[in-house]
Amino acid sequence: MNDVLLAVGTRKGLFLGRPGGQGGWDFTGPHFPMQAVYSVGIDTRGDRPRLLAGADSSHWGPSVFRSDDLGGSWHEPAKPAVKFPEGTDTSLERVWQLQPAGPDEPGVVYAGTQPGALFRSEDGGETFAFVRGLWDHPQRPEWGEGFGGQAVHTVVPDPRDPRALMVAVSSGGVYRSADGGESWAPSNSGLKADFLPDQYPEFGQCVHKVARDPVDLDRLYLQNHGGVYRSDDGGAHWAEIGKDLPADFGFAVAVHPRRSGVAYVFPVSDGSDRYPPGYRCRVFRTEDAGATWEERSAGMPDELHYGVVLRDALRTDDADPVGVYLGNRNGEVYASADEGESWRQIARHLPDVLCVRAAVIG
Repeated sequence: MNDVLLAVGTRKGLFLGRPGGQGGWDFTGPHFPMQAVYSVGIDTRGDRPRLLAGADSSHWGPSVFRSDDLGGSWHEPAKPAVKFPEGTDTSLERVWQLQPAGPDEPGVVYAGTQPGALFRSEDGGETFAFVRGLWDHPQRPEWGEGFGGQAVHTVVPDPRDPRALMVAVSSGGVYRSADGGESWAPSNSGLKADFLPDQYPEFGQCVHKVARDPVDLDRLYLQNHGGVYRSDDGGAHWAEIGKDLPADFGFAVAVHPRRSGVAYVFPVSDGSDRYPPGYRCRVFRTEDAGATWEERSAGMPDELHYGVVLRDALRTDDADPVGVYLGNRNGEVYASADEGESWRQIARHLPDVLCVRAAVIG
């Protein structure tokens, strides 16, 4: 059995799971009780895994914690790890993303925040530096706010080039940098914003999540406010690929870590209800880069189901075979040990699940 660590961030704390006996899972937690954990990073590039958690206390405010003993103990820096510099006239509201960079940049971790900004760490997440280039972009003052607030919620490094980076902003759209964050350009050609008078603007799309193909590194998958998209040229252009799905709205998209063309989404009905289509808990998987999608729901609840999966709550691990995990706003966590073919519930009655991360640590 693969030694997998599963991190589940919820509205009231972090829960950590490990495979147990007879196919079950053992969870510890809540870590950071009464704090909303919107972001978790599992950094396996060093000699031992480092866990990073972006926790948000309604009393003390947001902070980034780290653990080098799999959650046995946590360290919070004496000074805030992520802090807006003087002159920006703003302060940190939330850390939405903690993303380790590629293997050629040990120690580099990115943090995406609300308000919409990017920070970069070179010491494994202990301290972060403000990426001034994105904040100073002339379009930033015109970015809107998604329902959850204005945030850099997705960071997509390019493993081929440490200076190439992509971010997604709610609701500003996709931006790319080729010079390590010094300069940025909007990259939204083909992405629809059906809530704007000009439905194909240069920027202003409400992008929900972006994931990179593990083999064809110029191929990316994107879940938009309306529509699932693919880019085959590194994000320069996007094309819709969601015609076989029961709804084009959703928050999450995840990819297989080794197989090209394999991606997963959890559709959500657009409009006033925002529930899973047909009130059924269903994951859809493509094995041909979005040309077709097939439902994968064996083991999911048969009864009516209303749990929505948020943008960071559908993830894969790097095991063999690959595990797929989702958490929903009902406080349930489902896992597939066979790349999405079948599912089982491994946790329930948790607080509202905000994010999920999983990695092999043994």
